[in-house]
Amino acid sequence: METRTHTVYSKYLMVWLALLLLTGMTITAAGLQFGQWSILAAILIAGVKGTLVLFYFMHLRREPVLFKVTLTVALFTLVVIMLLTFADVSFR
Repeated sequence: METRTHTVYSKYLMVWLALLLLTGMTITAAGLQFGQWSILAAILIAGVKGTLVLFYFMHLRREPVLFKVTLTVALFTLVVIMLLTFADVSFR
């Protein structure tokens, strides 16, 4: 017997509106003069947007634990590489 899940479209609509709001924040942050903090603000906003897409539109919430752990390790490695790159550039 098949089990069907009921899709709640209002949740997807709220996530989509949040993504639009975050896109507006990205555009606003790009226009403001934050100096060296501009890149950090853009990366943080992009990280939040990516997390929303992963969990809601790519259904990461329903994936097995092993897949979540693998993705977390990969993202942590990416963050370490980015931090080391920024540290290298800022101390030149």
